[in-house]
Amino acid sequence: MDVLGLMELALHHIVEAAILVFEFIGVGIIIFSGLRGFYLYLERSPQTKLTLAKGLAMGLEFKLGSEILRTVVVREWTEIGTVAGIIALRAALTFLIHWEIKEEEKSEKSLENVKGGE
Repeated sequence: MDVLGLMELALHHIVEAAILVFEFIGVGIIIFSGLRGFYLYLERSPQTKLTLAKGLAMGLEFKLGSEILRTVVVREWTEIGTVAGIIALRAALTFLIHWEIKEEEKSEKSLENVKGGE
């Protein structure tokens, strides 16, 4: 086997391992955030929605990173199309969650201003 073949094989294994690590981290963050959000919900905390949204956004960022890495090892156009669709979907979800976080932070600030003005 030539040097380039060995380098390609090594890159493939490194990328596959990194994909698994990023997926694992993303899923772990989403699970932790869900459990923490449920706990805050049970305590009737006003931070529940914001905490859960931030955790989901962070978990999706890691999962999006794994999909971007996956583009390095795909070889066929159908696989590239599938990965591109997944990336677009996760990016849209991340965008929506970030928008929701900003809206929730705005509403919390306006509530603080109202309470501070009383």
